[in-house]
Amino acid sequence: MTDSGTGLSAETKVESVIESRRIQILPDHVANQIAAGEVVERPASVIKELVENALDAGAAHVDISLRNGGKTLIRVSDDGHGLARADALMALDRHATSKIREANDLRSVSSFGFRGEALPSIAAVSRFELETAPASGGEGTRVRVAAGRILGADPIARQPGTTVTVRSLFQNVPARAKFLRSARAETRAASEVIIVLALANLGVGFRFDSNGRELLRLPPADTIQQRVSDIWGDAEAAELLALDLERDGIRIAGLVQRPDAARRSGGRRYLFVSGRPFRDAALLRAVDEAYRTTVAPGLRPSAFLYLAVPAGTVDVNVHPAKSEVRFAEPGAVREVVEAAVRGSLSDVSSAPGFGAAAPDSSFTPLRAAAPRVAERSPGDEAASQLAFFARRAAAADAAEAAAAGAKVEGDTKAAAGPHAGPAPDAGQGAAALSAPPDLWQLHDSYILAATRQGLLIIDQHSAHERVLFEEIMGRFSAGGSESQRLLFPLTLRLSPAECDAVEELGSLLHSTGFEVENFGGGTVIVHAAPNPHPYFDAELCFREMIQELASGSELVNSARNQHERIAKSLACKSAIKAGQPLSQPEMVELFDRLFATELPGHDVHGRPTILRLTLDELGRRFGRT
Repeated sequence: MTDSGTGLSAETKVESVIESRRIQILPDHVANQIAAGEVVERPASVIKELVENALDAGAAHVDISLRNGGKTLIRVSDDGHGLARADALMALDRHATSKIREANDLRSVSSFGFRGEALPSIAAVSRFELETAPASGGEGTRVRVAAGRILGADPIARQPGTTVTVRSLFQNVPARAKFLRSARAETRAASEVIIVLALANLGVGFRFDSNGRELLRLPPADTIQQRVSDIWGDAEAAELLALDLERDGIRIAGLVQRPDAARRSGGRRYLFVSGRPFRDAALLRAVDEAYRTTVAPGLRPSAFLYLAVPAGTVDVNVHPAKSEVRFAEPGAVREVVEAAVRGSLSDVSSAPGFGAAAPDSSFTPLRAAAPRVAERSPGDEAASQLAFFARRAAAADAAEAAAAGAKVEGDTKAAAGPHAGPAPDAGQGAAALSAPPDLWQLHDSYILAATRQGLLIIDQHSAHERVLFEEIMGRFSAGGSESQRLLFPLTLRLSPAECDAVEELGSLLHSTGFEVENFGGGTVIVHAAPNPHPYFDAELCFREMIQELASGSELVNSARNQHERIAKSLACKSAIKAGQPLSQPEMVELFDRLFATELPGHDVHGRPTILRLTLDELGRRFGRT
């Protein structure tokens, strides 16, 4: 049949339309190469996908080998449940997966892999070999692939589990191959991937070698501390504090670094949700916010945080690389992260010790939702410490009353030294012997306090600085502070910049207790000042504080707002100085006020206020077992 208008048959017209069609369906091997661009960026990406498959297969041990940074060879072997022949062939098809069946499964997926893209993407850009045997028994299978095309599938004899060998990565995509870095750089990237997955799977053993040289050997671990110690050593593990907090169905557990151990080079920071490693800049900012006023500016402490959230409240299907997740309530997660980290810093154990061992924690990250645990109040440890010392103080008071009027008091005190307590009456026996004083001052700078676990050494200036900072911040919230009218007002001449600072901050200074009048001509008059302690020098403090606020410093520049700038500077300038003798009541008062603060272990510069000397460490130093 011929069209009278064109003279062409109907069949010819259809063929013409088909030939001129611009949109075509890509062949499978081309589509797989495109997918590989998202999934396979470098050898480390291949290792990540293959190790995750091994973990999803229930492997107890995973062995990883590289040659030439993974450019020449990557081999991952596991002792997981393996695959039968039909599944081994099916696994090389795109979107073939055993992890999900329908879209709704994505809301509760617990496996690392679920897209069904990794194996075909890797096989599309390499010479690929899969050897596997099912744990249920039966013969094994070897599947050979080159640039996405299956070359053969043969039966083999092997133990249950899977071995994937990838040779000549990007051999058929030279444009991608030229962007690979040096073998050393690629090996470092691969090592980091393995470390992340090892931290997420404590019960699995890992071995990693490069060019025949073993770089990592990690036995299965019972705790996070053990795995950290196996990777980076006991010294680094000893710098970490355990945390565990559950609130509104969100649980945060893991380890964070003691503030005094933070370094400018940046800490190790790892996030996991339901056992899956992920990246989230907002959560790491929450970690930094929790450390505010406990570390110097620019320091980034280490953090190993394991999150468990209610089912259906986290989306893991955000990016093909599966390195990002999306929380249904990100603000709530950030709040719990900050509270958990800050709570760990409020404990006395966050203060550095003398050769202290790593803190104990039995938390094990699981893919399933973690059990709920009661929230721990940050003040529990301080309350415990205060109760202990209150009991000791009461015992000392009782001993003092019992010893009142003892005839040998003067002789005993003279022999024991100026800080000795009152002597007991000789007729009352050993039960009436008074205990040593609760607190001692060393070199007029440090306060020593005996505890049930050993000895606390407190820097009196840093301790008072922490106390004053939190009290000043509290007064800002309460609307003001008590001040003391000066019998003789201070007339001070300031620089133009300092005068501007006084003018700008006048109302805030008034809230701290300073009543300042601008007298003109670069002169101000201070009519009232706070009275933080009997040795306070109001003029020196005001001058130093205004100079710092006007010119800036590392301390005030790290503050979030003007309230915090003033509180940091005033606390630093007005705190009791090193070298100031303190009476026993003054030391007790400072001690009690320190342990009533939110973060007793750290001053506003990020320095420790407390050092801990445990009985175990004393025994070790003296050679006791």
